[in-house]
Amino acid sequence: MQSKGIIKFFLVVMLIVTAVQYLYVIPTNQVEGDAEDYALDLTGETEGEDFRQAYAAYLDSMSNQEVFKLPLFPAQTYQDLKAQQLNLGLDLKGGMSVVLQVDLREFLRALARNTKDPTFDEALEKASQAQSSAQDDFISLFADAWADVRGDKTLAPIFQRNDALRDQIGLNTSDAEVLLILREKADETVTLTYDLLKKRIDQLGVVQPNVSLDADRDLILVELPGIENPERARTFLQAAANLEFFDVLRIDQNSVNALIAADQLLERRQAIADGKDTAALDQVEIVYDTIYATDALGNLTDSIASIQEREVQDQTAGPLFSILQPNDGSFGPAVIGLASERNLDQVLEYMSDPEVARLFPRNATYRFDEQPLPDADGNPGTFYRLYQLEMPRSGEAPLTGEYVTSANSGPQPDGQIAVNLSMNSEGARIWARMTTEAANDNNRQVAILLDDRVVSAPSVNGPIPGGNTAITGNFSVQEATDLANILQVGRLPARTQIIQESIVGPSLGAENISRSITALLIGFALVLVFMIFYYGGAGIVSIIALLLNLIFIFGALASLGTVLTLPGIAGILLTIGMAVDANVIIYERVREELRAGKSVVNAVQDGFANSYSAIIDANVTTILVAGVLAWFGLGPIKGFAVVLIVGVLASVFTAVLVGRLMVDWWVGRSGSMSFWTGASQNLFANVNIDWMGKRKMAYIISSVLIVASLAAIFGRGFDLGVDFKGGYSYLVQFEQEVDSEDLRQALSEPFGGAPTVKAVDGANTFNVVTNYLVEETDQIDGKEPQDLVLEALYTGVKDVVGDNALTLEQFGNTEAGEGTHITSVSKVGPTIADDIKRSALWAGLIALLGIFLYLLLRFNKWQYSLGAVAALFHDSIIVLGIFAIGWGYFGFNMEVDQAFIAAILTVIGYSINDTVVVFDRIREFLNTYVSRGKTEVINGAISSTVSRTVITSLTTLLVVLVLFLFGGTSIRGFAFALVVGILVGTYSSIFVATPIVHDLTEDLEAKSTKTTEAPAKAKA
Repeated sequence: MQSKGIIKFFLVVMLIVTAVQYLYVIPTNQVEGDAEDYALDLTGETEGEDFRQAYAAYLDSMSNQEVFKLPLFPAQTYQDLKAQQLNLGLDLKGGMSVVLQVDLREFLRALARNTKDPTFDEALEKASQAQSSAQDDFISLFADAWADVRGDKTLAPIFQRNDALRDQIGLNTSDAEVLLILREKADETVTLTYDLLKKRIDQLGVVQPNVSLDADRDLILVELPGIENPERARTFLQAAANLEFFDVLRIDQNSVNALIAADQLLERRQAIADGKDTAALDQVEIVYDTIYATDALGNLTDSIASIQEREVQDQTAGPLFSILQPNDGSFGPAVIGLASERNLDQVLEYMSDPEVARLFPRNATYRFDEQPLPDADGNPGTFYRLYQLEMPRSGEAPLTGEYVTSANSGPQPDGQIAVNLSMNSEGARIWARMTTEAANDNNRQVAILLDDRVVSAPSVNGPIPGGNTAITGNFSVQEATDLANILQVGRLPARTQIIQESIVGPSLGAENISRSITALLIGFALVLVFMIFYYGGAGIVSIIALLLNLIFIFGALASLGTVLTLPGIAGILLTIGMAVDANVIIYERVREELRAGKSVVNAVQDGFANSYSAIIDANVTTILVAGVLAWFGLGPIKGFAVVLIVGVLASVFTAVLVGRLMVDWWVGRSGSMSFWTGASQNLFANVNIDWMGKRKMAYIISSVLIVASLAAIFGRGFDLGVDFKGGYSYLVQFEQEVDSEDLRQALSEPFGGAPTVKAVDGANTFNVVTNYLVEETDQIDGKEPQDLVLEALYTGVKDVVGDNALTLEQFGNTEAGEGTHITSVSKVGPTIADDIKRSALWAGLIALLGIFLYLLLRFNKWQYSLGAVAALFHDSIIVLGIFAIGWGYFGFNMEVDQAFIAAILTVIGYSINDTVVVFDRIREFLNTYVSRGKTEVINGAISSTVSRTVITSLTTLLVVLVLFLFGGTSIRGFAFALVVGILVGTYSSIFVATPIVHDLTEDLEAKSTKTTEAPAKAKA
């Protein structure tokens, strides 16, 4: 009675907490409804960037406002309420998902004060190369690389030059100690980068962003639901926001001479490298008596171009002048020339060449504009100005963003949108000195740089005291606001690089939600009908427990802040199938007791008591596998694992504890309760099969299946998803019918090779996967690699559809509801692809090891552990083999990706669940029927559990089949793997795991002469 009181107490508490959790939805929806009305009134629109910005601004203004209060509960702000809502993932809502790698290479270089030590550079390079194929963190990789190349050098002298490290690193500090310090600094940097990114994302105007840190791998995972401008998001996530202020160096006679001499130096060097005669070049005399004239303000009154033509007559332009157009005097005295987008890096490489740099002032450094010069029509052009700046002897900018205390945007008197900055007292002092010196030097310019690009270079007309200034740079209102927000948060201590990216359009998300709800309703209805049909009144109890289970699952997921994704919904569906397992185990034991002649009350009592061991073992092994999946999985797969864990815990509570309360209440009220119907009463009642006698045939069948699977795995291989091989993956929806082979051929030329093209879902939608430019991270000809890949895809698609009216903007718009367009795009870099492969391998091995050790501990016999693990290997190999055989033939996506690995691990969890129930009964019967032979005892144990095995497999199979039929394209392969795994796992529990235990266990016959009852009458 006391235990029942405790259960009732917890049930009531959980119901109240869950009800409050659901109640929070009402005020949350009310605030969001007000936000929609506000945005509509302000913009006159119901969608689009302006509407979303206004909507987000309203919610931001309400984030800390108290909007809800319950008695005995603390007041809740909108932010509090939203944090306790079940968030929808990108595949259900649409948006952008990004995995960022924190770049510790440049961080180490900065700690080493940009040393030129070649050994240090070599170690960094080796570590960077290793990072693309290793799972270790960068500091560990650097340590290994340094050990390989250091010779007799040590790290201490390299890092001891940094004043901030001098207290920790002396000249005699060992490499091991230095690496420990670097690891500590790197951890601090990664954590700080993560914290600052979260603050930045708060300024992005995204509702319910999800940001998490994988500190072990220096990865930051970001999900931005509903984002409509991916390029803007990329800027927020990757901009280092390194703000610097430099004095400029005017171009004078020496600069002109140096520029011409640099071009000739490079030309002569090139000629020597090409094996050409340099006599003609050696005879060219550069006459410097006609030099630039300057006016009183220092502006050039002559043209470098005309000087070049006059002084180097009959000579073609050298390497520098072929890509750098010298300033003709119209761009001010700080600009040395112009270069096109595709030549920016090459120009800087020439200018930083040691021999070239010696021709220019020792304190000169060069940076390009952030924005290109406008063309004649005022539109953005393709040429950027190259500024000559003064670098102090310290090698650092005299003034940086660390002195900035606040930043905001607003219009200037001349109408330009500016970013207004305020500095602290030290920054104000430095800025006042810089502007005073510039004003006294004929109103010289001062350059303001952001991430090594000049965003503004104003002439200074007078000193600027007080630490206030403005940055202008032809900003739009949105650009200025974003820049101010980024600067307000501050500079990232380390750069970040996108190594995985996924964008899902809202139309695809809406379709996934519709399919998921359909699958949930159908799956639940099928289980409901079956349980009532098979168990009668007890089936009604199990359905009520299942409803409570779902209520608790959604409430728990919301309170944990879990993001519900498509794999997560799959986890809920799987939970529906597996949640009845505890009920089935209990009810089958009760039915055994009833058949043995016991009363309903005694049968219920003994049935529950004798079921606990099997239920605990089965669910612990499932949680063990789900825990491994949660540890190694990323994004949606981690969400699936969390859902599975919560579902298992909730199902045990509702089925075992709450179910017992309901059954006792029912029996106490009516004196009886049905555990079968007329049609199901005698099903599986008198099973008497020689299971072990068929084990040799089972061994042969399994061996054939395994050999065929291995042959397919090593012969045909898998259809690897983009998760495992890296690349860009697009879902393209066409208006008209398109042949996949025509599309593949049309894309081969733009992509420089044939991509993978697969029809999906039969809805004239194709999945296009290519590794074109996937390893590129820097701009090419001034464009981001992902933009070039999109352009190549657009070129091929336009060729196929023949629609001249189709624009690149329309095609690349994932928000589009009609016309040929992309509905989702994802990018996985080689680094993350390799990381995922290694994680998948470790997850599988650790799951198997954990199961082996748990069963060894639980059953105290290695035979059980070996039999179970052998069966799991058997199941996994066959599922893998069917995917190797079937891809390309079965008419649906059979990619091996993260979702597939989740399916394999789920199959392992399900199969071991089934196996443990059989093992538990074998152990019970071996201890009970000690005078019987092992074959008779094991056959009896299997026969007594076959009803539970078949029913649990059937209910789980029902919901997984529903998932396969109605769950949508992206989840169909996952569901098919589960279907195969359930069938194979059910078979292996009886015909693989148990026979191995049989063959490795000594016969117990004649150990005792004790007379026992028949198995059917035993205390089960």
